[in-house]
Amino acid sequence: MLTQLNDQKGFSLTELMIVVAIIGILATIAIPNFLRYQAKAKQTEAKSNLVAIHTAEIAYFAENNGYVDDFNAIGFAMSGSSQRYFYKIGNANLGTLPPGCTDPNLDSVSALGFT
Repeated sequence: MLTQLNDQKGFSLTELMIVVAIIGILATIAIPNFLRYQAKAKQTEAKSNLVAIHTAEIAYFAENNGYVDDFNAIGFAMSGSSQRYFYKIGNANLGTLPPGCTDPNLDSVSALGFT
């Protein structure tokens, strides 16, 4: 009987279940990490676009002594393969100023979430 079992080829059901369990454990570890890195990459893309907008606005202000709410006027082009964000330049209309801020006509750049 022992020689008959050795002649059979393939995997037993127990071996297959162990492999599936190992793959499941690895997936529960890998998927949250992947999602975290994906969110971090999206945040980095948004930050780099905001820095580019800020730099372009500063350069425009240095040349024209004022700000503008048109991306084409400041020469801003979106970075990244897809345009997953909506950016808008405009007056923040803060109402009350934060501590240390004395100019009520300051412009603000902000971002609201990502998808």
